[in-house]
Amino acid sequence: MDDGAAPSLGLRLEQVAISLGSVRLMALDCTIGPGEVMTVMGPSGSGKSTLLAAITGTLDPAFAMRGRIKLNGRDLAGLPTEAREVGILFQDEYLFPHMSVGANLAFGLKPGVKRRGARRAKIEDALAEVELSGFADRDPATLSGGQRARVALQRMLLSEPRALLLDEAFSKLDTGLRAQVRELVFETARQRGLPVLQVTHDHSDADAAEGEIVHL
Repeated sequence: MDDGAAPSLGLRLEQVAISLGSVRLMALDCTIGPGEVMTVMGPSGSGKSTLLAAITGTLDPAFAMRGRIKLNGRDLAGLPTEAREVGILFQDEYLFPHMSVGANLAFGLKPGVKRRGARRAKIEDALAEVELSGFADRDPATLSGGQRARVALQRMLLSEPRALLLDEAFSKLDTGLRAQVRELVFETARQRGLPVLQVTHDHSDADAAEGEIVHL
């Protein structure tokens, strides 16, 4: 948890409390520093996904939130989802089946990358980074589970997020693949200095993160 300081870098949950009617689901006061992973665990209905929704700006109006959520010192209150610079990975990759792998990755690019050559170069670099060079024209349906997970990760990273949320992101992968993809995600976050908030039911995910564990 937070040591009392208020660092400008990282994801800061400042006395955040979320309630549904008269029932308070959670209360958190913590900072996740650049490259650090905090894991939130708890039974279904404890508010784990609700917390992620609060961070991404998609919290259902039925819930009430108090406190502040800051990213690198910027208060996220009132900002639309696309302006929050928060990336999220789910247990399903949500790759668009009617688009090629390259087109899926292009969807993640910031609007400022307009030139076709520059867009193609960023896509090829992203694929090479996860050992998928030459996959741009492939149909997502032809990819293995691990390949789909890597494409989803790179699509999210192409949007240049400043924090990463993991919503049971590894739960549908088998044990061996789960460890491989998990290591890739955590190492990428460390290299890029992204604070990571992970929601999971699996203790192996929490152990692999080597960070703080919060039980709701």
